[in-house]
Amino acid sequence: MIVKLVKNWIEQEDGVAVMEAAMLMPVMLVLLMGVFDLGNGIALSAKTITASQIGADLVSRNKTVDLADVNDIIEGTKLAFEPYGTAGFGIDIVSIKFDENSHPEILWRETRDMPPNDVAVASVDGLAPEGEGMVIVTVQYGYTPMFSKYFTDDIDFSEVAFARGRRSPTVNWAF
Repeated sequence: MIVKLVKNWIEQEDGVAVMEAAMLMPVMLVLLMGVFDLGNGIALSAKTITASQIGADLVSRNKTVDLADVNDIIEGTKLAFEPYGTAGFGIDIVSIKFDENSHPEILWRETRDMPPNDVAVASVDGLAPEGEGMVIVTVQYGYTPMFSKYFTDDIDFSEVAFARGRRSPTVNWAF
């Protein structure tokens, strides 16, 4: 009787679907977690672009700014990352004026949680005549994937936005 039960169990194919599911489940879970992290990464990349453009737009609307204005602008820029956190957020805001040789001169700069982006300032050399100005906002965001962090390092996003003053050629610091 026992031999007949074992022989029937071996010959039956009822457990094949369970075995296939058991073999495929880990692969499917890894793919699902990877797609989740990839989707968050794409969304955060777009939010980094948006945040830099928001920051540049908010600064360029003013003739002058002070520390309170800049703090509000930075908080407004951080809101672009909702519903994600801002633990990896860094910003560099620079207002420049072009000299008689069309070289950029920094009027003021506010940098938080990232190194200053001097490459962006140097990149505008010769772009405008004397007396004109520009606002350069660099936003960086460090994303730590939720599931893929065991296989890859943090992903750093960085975006630079350039804007011209709307109400005046330069945005000055109010003393």
